[in-house]
Amino acid sequence: MFQVIIRSIVPIVILLGLGLFSRHKKIMKPGDEKVFGAYLYYFALPALLFINITETEFTGQTLKFIFSGMLPALIVLAVYITVFFTAKLKKDNLYLLMLTTFFGNFVFFGVPFIMFVFPGGEGERLAILSSAFISVLSVFISVTALELSKVSGQGIIGTLKIVSKQLMANPLVFSIIAGLAFSLVGLRLPRVFSTALHMLGGTTATVAFFMLGAFIYGRKYTGFFSAFKLALPRIVLLPAIAFFVTRFLGLGKIESAVIILMNAMPLAIAVSVMSDRYDFHKETVATLILVSSIGSIIYLPIWIYILGIQ
Repeated sequence: MFQVIIRSIVPIVILLGLGLFSRHKKIMKPGDEKVFGAYLYYFALPALLFINITETEFTGQTLKFIFSGMLPALIVLAVYITVFFTAKLKKDNLYLLMLTTFFGNFVFFGVPFIMFVFPGGEGERLAILSSAFISVLSVFISVTALELSKVSGQGIIGTLKIVSKQLMANPLVFSIIAGLAFSLVGLRLPRVFSTALHMLGGTTATVAFFMLGAFIYGRKYTGFFSAFKLALPRIVLLPAIAFFVTRFLGLGKIESAVIILMNAMPLAIAVSVMSDRYDFHKETVATLILVSSIGSIIYLPIWIYILGIQ
C-alpha cells in the first residue's frame, strides 16, 4: 500500500516542484505556462482520449462503469438544487458551489495520477473512460452556472443552448465523440497512427504536473479558510458518495477505486480561466485551486489507504 502511495505521490511532488522552481528562477516567465496548457488542451489530451476510447469495447459493464462515475455529481447537484429551493440559498452561492464542486482536474491531474496508482493498460483505460464522461458532465454544469450568474436575461433554455455550443467547440469533447464513433462503428486506426497518438498522449502526465507547478506560483491568494470549506465536497463528499455508489452497483475493486479517486481530484486549472472570463469570484477560485492541488498530496494517499489499494 505504501509503495502505491510513494509511486503515485512522489512523481507529482517532483514535477510540481520543478514547475515552481522554473518560475522562481525565472526560467519561465508569467504566462509561459499557457503554452503548456495549449499543448495539453489541443494536442496531448485529445490524442490520449481519442485513441483510448477508440480501442475500448463498450459493453454493459463499461456503461455501468461510466454511469457510476457520473452519478455522484448528479446526486450532489440534486442536493444543491433542493437546498436552494428549500433553504433559500443565495443564487451566487449556488453558482459558486456548482463551479467549485464539479469541475475537477479529471484529465490533467486525474488521468496521470490513476496511471501512477495502477500502472499498465487497464489503469490508463479506466482513467480515460471515467475522466472523459465525468468531465463532459462537470463542464456542462459549471459553464451553465457561470452563464446563469451573468445578468443577461437569456433564461435557462437560452443558457443551455450557449453551453451546448461551447461544449461542441471543445477539442476534448470532440475527441471523445470521435473516439466513440470509431469504437461503435468498429473502425481501427493503422498502427503507425495509433502509435503516434499513444506517444503524444503519453506526454500528458509530465507536462500537466509541471504546468500546474508553474501555474500556482506567484499568484495572489486570499481567504484560505473559505477555500478549504469549498474544497471539502471534492475532498470528502463526492468520493464518499462514489464509494457507496460503486458498492451498490457491484463494481470490481480496481473499477471502484478509479471512480472514487477520480471524484476526489482537485479543482481544475481551467476554472481559474473561466472565473477570470466571467469576473466571478476570481481570487477565491485561485486560492481554492492552490488549496485543493497542494492538499491532494495529503488527502489522496488517505483515500488510497481507505481503499486498501496494493
